[in-house]
Amino acid sequence: MHTSGGSALADKRPVDVYFDKYAESHQNPTNKSIHWVCVPLIVFSLLGLFWAIPFPYLKFLGKYNGFVNWASFLIGFSIYYYYKLSPVLSYLMLLILFAFSYGIIELDTWQKAGGPAIWQVCLAIFIISWVGQFIGHKIEGKKPSFLDDLKFLLIGPIWLLHFILKKFSIRY
Repeated sequence: MHTSGGSALADKRPVDVYFDKYAESHQNPTNKSIHWVCVPLIVFSLLGLFWAIPFPYLKFLGKYNGFVNWASFLIGFSIYYYYKLSPVLSYLMLLILFAFSYGIIELDTWQKAGGPAIWQVCLAIFIISWVGQFIGHKIEGKKPSFLDDLKFLLIGPIWLLHFILKKFSIRY
């Protein structure tokens, strides 16, 4: 083990360094509770907004044509990023994103039945959730982490997930 002052940081995995940095502006219990609601809603709504962007028709996909879209690339990029930080967290996030995708498919079905457009529902969720986030940070008295580094937009969801894994003593 190192004895220099920076050894504790040097011994940590990058994912844990990100979690520690993220936690600095997420100490207030009210802000943390708001994040437990708003971060998943932001991820869901962002997925839906990307899903709603028109994507070229790919004839070879047949009846599955609508399932390959811009959200597919968002999922692929984020899961790759998460995998580089922690394979276990990436697998769990992939399952969560599959569940969210199912929710988006249900919104699409609702839209086809005469309901509001996916992008409208997701934009409303996105705006309301971000307002909640900023209220939480106002209560916290600290600015959101992503204002210093955009990577923290991706860290938030797995930061929440790591608490669940810790509760069940699952190494991530």
